[in-house]
Amino acid sequence: MESPVRADQVGSFLRPAELLAARQAGADPARLRALEDEHIRRVFAKQQELGIDIFTDGEFRRRNFMSDLTDAVEGFDLGDAVSRRWQGAATGVASVTGIVVDKLRQVRRLAAHELEFIKAHSPGRFKMTLPSSNQFPAIAFKRGVTDRVYRDHSALLWDIVPIMRSEIAALAASGVPYIQIDAPRYSYYIDPKWRTFIKNEMGLEPDAALDEAIRADNTALEGATQAGVTLAIHLCRGNNRSQWYAEGGYDMIAEKLFNTLRVDRFLLEYDDERSGTFEPLRFVPKSKTVVLGLVSSKKPQLESPGDLARRIDDAAAYIPLERLALSPQCGFASVMEGNLLSEEDQWAKLRLVVETARTVWH
Repeated sequence: MESPVRADQVGSFLRPAELLAARQAGADPARLRALEDEHIRRVFAKQQELGIDIFTDGEFRRRNFMSDLTDAVEGFDLGDAVSRRWQGAATGVASVTGIVVDKLRQVRRLAAHELEFIKAHSPGRFKMTLPSSNQFPAIAFKRGVTDRVYRDHSALLWDIVPIMRSEIAALAASGVPYIQIDAPRYSYYIDPKWRTFIKNEMGLEPDAALDEAIRADNTALEGATQAGVTLAIHLCRGNNRSQWYAEGGYDMIAEKLFNTLRVDRFLLEYDDERSGTFEPLRFVPKSKTVVLGLVSSKKPQLESPGDLARRIDDAAAYIPLERLALSPQCGFASVMEGNLLSEEDQWAKLRLVVETARTVWH
């Protein structure tokens, strides 16, 4: 039996300057692929050196954490965007996605071009990440444009769900041991200002929209329930150039979300006071694991090992220690431009995760 994944991670790594420059310059695809291969091998070796329990390719083949869908599906205008309010850093944010302007049409698999290299070169168990279907209606539906094609946010959502379901099923069938969906939109339901946005701007009742969001993710996950595949969801409050957009604890959604989403692991942000308390963890069913995102991927300052151990102990008052794990709160580069810390800082953060996990779950 394989050992539990205690030292986890969310997925993305800071892009090396060489790769970032080549992508921004529109390098020849063959040259870009060669650079991606080289640097993915390098970060695999670094993860192995650090002793992390689950490997990723750093999402080095993506422009951002969800570009695998926008690159594989026609119908997006990537030059347009819905305005959002970001907070937390004195720098601009990167453009994440575009606007749906036409009926969506899938032209290729989302992550097949990543998988074979990962299978061939990962030093151990690996994860594949995909965006939640719920990500797109909230930020790619522009009134006066998208509603010429899709009558409302729900219609767009349920055109994306089969695309995600098919990809998740294909990854599971190909032997991917750990599939994670990244789901920033659930943070809308814990933050009063975003609940107001859902009601006033999207024209939806927040509680009904939450129910639909859960149904959408569960439907997308249906094709990957076979034994040996770990299904996980990462709940994010925004992560773009060290900035964020939502705050609030999980209290408002915990009982429904933890008991209804058909996943094995919840990767939860708990890196600062915006995340609330550990009390909502009492609602997590006995069959599920919580990965505590206690280490910030947004700032270079290194957390105290003693503080991390104490916070894990605090969480264990609500959920048994054997059903807990540790990770950074988010990826280091949800957008290819990355958060405002160095690669040295990034590896120090991951080393801290590994060392703390070894101490706590020895």
